[in-house]
Amino acid sequence: MKTLPESFRPFDARMLDVGDGHWIYVEEIGLKGGRPVVFLHGGPGSGAQVLHRTLFDPARDHVLLIDQRGAGRSHPYLSCDANTTGHLVSDLESVRMHFGIDQWTMVGGSWGSTLALAYAEQYPERVSALVLRALFLGTDEEVAWAFVEGPQIFRPELFEAFCRHLPVEERNNPLSAYVRRLSGPDGPERTRAAHVWNAYERALSELAPKHAAIPETLKEGSRLPPTPIIEAHYIKNSFFLQPGQLLSNAHRLRDIPGVIIQGRYDLLCPPKSAYALAAVWPTVRLEILDHAGHSMTEPGVMDAMRGAISAANMIKVT
Repeated sequence: MKTLPESFRPFDARMLDVGDGHWIYVEEIGLKGGRPVVFLHGGPGSGAQVLHRTLFDPARDHVLLIDQRGAGRSHPYLSCDANTTGHLVSDLESVRMHFGIDQWTMVGGSWGSTLALAYAEQYPERVSALVLRALFLGTDEEVAWAFVEGPQIFRPELFEAFCRHLPVEERNNPLSAYVRRLSGPDGPERTRAAHVWNAYERALSELAPKHAAIPETLKEGSRLPPTPIIEAHYIKNSFFLQPGQLLSNAHRLRDIPGVIIQGRYDLLCPPKSAYALAAVWPTVRLEILDHAGHSMTEPGVMDAMRGAISAANMIKVT
């Protein structure tokens, strides 16, 4: 993307010691002392990106963008030790206290929406508003749909290519086979699995992907894609949530205004979960974008998020 204006560049960045041997990277953009906002990246494991900064108004918002444990510029890189949803929620609370913030608006998409909900349900008094995209409730059923059931229906050729990289005897349960490889020791098998998974998930994230093919071979020296490694750790452990936890605890959101931005044709996080949450969260507005898939760069998604973020403090709780 083009070079961002100076106003979107961090005015400060630091590494915070959150314990367990983890240091997390936090950057600040916008107006120091402005409306506090925290941005939660997806994955888990993807890290905050430059594009994420453009969702906000630097003349109004004091935005904290955080690389979660093991992700992005945080250390140790790709570490799954002491890396659970509970740890990440505690890290957010540590960040809030470090910066002396009383309440903040939380913005997150996909896994970022899951983490925002987990935090808001534990610390509802600390959240002024929630802006969520591509809602994901962290259930095994959603994972099975995203990587197995949905692709078999809508992208069967892609699913076939995904399975083709596995031995024949493992193709009847490709999700377990890939998670096992991604959770295994460093080596060619893990690297290949990460590249295949990364290409597969990227293609599923767009309504009309430009690159929907999974590479048959890897270029020598190819960098290990980070997101599949952390993602597999969380999938293997059911995202460290109890079955149905976020829906069961949604009553704790009753005083928090929110907006969910949801692509109608999101194959990875379809509208079903967003509708289920909206049914038990009376102060949320669900906005369906009829021509969008999963990715934040799908048509209309970023504009819808900017509008929701801009109006977050003006949403009335009834």
